[in-house]
Amino acid sequence: MNINIPGYDTLCLNHLVLDYNGTIARDGMLLSNIGKTLEDLADHLSIHILTADTCGTAAEELSGLPCTLQILTGERTAEQKEQYIIQLGAEQVVCIGNGANDRLMLKAARLGIAVLEGEGSAVCAIQNADIIARSIYDAMGLLVIPERIVATLHG
Repeated sequence: MNINIPGYDTLCLNHLVLDYNGTIARDGMLLSNIGKTLEDLADHLSIHILTADTCGTAAEELSGLPCTLQILTGERTAEQKEQYIIQLGAEQVVCIGNGANDRLMLKAARLGIAVLEGEGSAVCAIQNADIIARSIYDAMGLLVIPERIVATLHG
């Protein structure tokens, strides 16, 4: 996915990295219609889901969807998420998250989008994002209709 943003830059995005709980799921359950949007975006981006899987439901909820699930273990999940972005090639990554443990991946990715879903968004996540969206539906809408990104970021 290439997005030319006048006065800003051209984004050449190959990977979408998503936080799970608080971003595309609430209380361990995938939000409605997210699966369909993931399927649509998979034609343009390789999709990765990063989670500590606190509720233990991510694998079942994401079963059959075109994404790679990475379950994080131990502490320092913020650093683990950042390292994942770097290994993918941060310049090719758009990521979406809401929590304090998303702050480093939002900053490292070429395009970071913070969302304000039901559990809110950590201030440090917002500070490290390029764009703030009021919901995951709005954030994913930016990727479905990239002209919205252009409208937000053009110089």
